[in-house]
Amino acid sequence: MGRYIDDILQPGEKVLYSTNVHWIFYLPAIAAWIVALAFFAGSQAFVSQTWMLLCLSLAVIAALVALYWMLRAWFHRWTTETDVTNLRVVHKTGFIKRRTFEMSLDKVESVDVNQSILGRILNYGDVTVRGVGEGAERIRTIASPLAFRSHITAR
Repeated sequence: MGRYIDDILQPGEKVLYSTNVHWIFYLPAIAAWIVALAFFAGSQAFVSQTWMLLCLSLAVIAALVALYWMLRAWFHRWTTETDVTNLRVVHKTGFIKRRTFEMSLDKVESVDVNQSILGRILNYGDVTVRGVGEGAERIRTIASPLAFRSHITAR
């Protein structure tokens, strides 16, 4: 399966910038893996078999939750594309149920970037693209939002 943008490019249109959702989506999975490892390490500290089995059971549960969250974050990153071409802005999410947003660069009125403190440190944020007569579209938690904005506004 190829990239969505490669399938919809018009003749003479070329991709100027591509980004994706930020790796911060993996943070819940990372935290759950740490909890699973802590329970596993804690199980080795107990002499009582009951407490050891309880810790091991909790480690397995935490590992299964971590695996689920990790796969969910990976799938979200894999099925989301955000691109700027020389003619338009394209954002696609979803696999079976696909949602796309496309706006001609000529119709872009403004591009707003919203970053938290952590977002500034880790270089992610939300971008709102406002179009003349087309409303606004918010693209959440993308990597390098300032570079994305620059590629839209620099003409």
